[in-house]
Amino acid sequence: MGITPKHIAIICNYELLESRVGGMDYFFWAFDKKCKENNIQADWFFPNQSAHGRYSDLKIYCSTTENVETNFLTFCKQNNPKYTYVITHFIELCTPFFKEVKHLFNPKIIAVDHNPRPINGYSFEKKLKKKIKGLLYSKYIDTFIGVSNYTTKELIKDFGFQIKRKTQIIHNGIALNDILVRQKRNETKPSFLTTSHLRESKGLQDLIQAVFLLPEAIKGEIVIDVYGDGPYKEPLEHLVASLALERCFNFKGSSSNLKSIYCNYDYMLQPTHMECFSLSILESLAANVPVITTNVGGNEEAIVDCVNGYIFKAQDVNSLATILEEVYIGIKKIDLNTRSDIKKRFSLQQMVENYFLTLSEFKTLKGLEITNNK
Repeated sequence: MGITPKHIAIICNYELLESRVGGMDYFFWAFDKKCKENNIQADWFFPNQSAHGRYSDLKIYCSTTENVETNFLTFCKQNNPKYTYVITHFIELCTPFFKEVKHLFNPKIIAVDHNPRPINGYSFEKKLKKKIKGLLYSKYIDTFIGVSNYTTKELIKDFGFQIKRKTQIIHNGIALNDILVRQKRNETKPSFLTTSHLRESKGLQDLIQAVFLLPEAIKGEIVIDVYGDGPYKEPLEHLVASLALERCFNFKGSSSNLKSIYCNYDYMLQPTHMECFSLSILESLAANVPVITTNVGGNEEAIVDCVNGYIFKAQDVNSLATILEEVYIGIKKIDLNTRSDIKKRFSLQQMVENYFLTLSEFKTLKGLEITNNK
């Protein structure tokens, strides 16, 4: 029989911010609760300490002087905790860190990949480095988890075919209860929002250029609310001003209550250049708000073109402009209630159960979303 783990560590290079509470925060809280219900002590290692939301329930260790990996290793050497499982989120994979953890107390190591890939792929030099790292260090990781089919394929491409047998897919999921639902969608002159960290790879510059291409009558009416903050905010605002589109874009800043905001809009826009598996897409669909987004990463695992949203090729400004125009004047419209599909395929409860199963030596996967790439 398998041994039930009693003490596990979760290492997350994820900053805890009260101003940005997203799907991963809800997952961390729910997973910790699931562990407690099964008499498993979970120690969490984050870059910072926080008590917002349900983080006060978590046993968190952080350091102001060390990164999360170094802090974890220091903690283990000083306290000798004997973890049975170590799970990593948002940590660089296949590094000497995993070898050192394995040699400390020989835990089962589960490494989760949330990282999107560049739209044109990695450079030859970086590809070669990843292959070498895979050969050197992948043997110290017992299970690789990708958050989408796209991610698992990229994992194998990055680190080598030898990891295929121990690679699984666990799709991200969301908590639906707090997401308010759009009851009636405007078929013409719809309202739009976009929500993301403001960096160049999110492609908002393409959205601005697409709006500039719209007929003058539409440009005189269309309004897009932009939620989020980041280093690319100033260049985006400058581009908006240079194209005289100030009345079309409202930069609203970060929001901690997006779950109650989606329902105020008819469509969400996400012109991203790189994505793994977007929680904001899932949240928008759960609010019955269709999504207009690109064909990158795992986007097409959640969005079916012309069914619950519209797909266009990343960086194709003309195609985005055409979709925006046709949606705005009512030629294109989504009739489906997009919430029901999200409830069936991408619930937070299902995500938590699937991750919890990875802690069992012997597990039955029947009826669950975990997929082994064998």
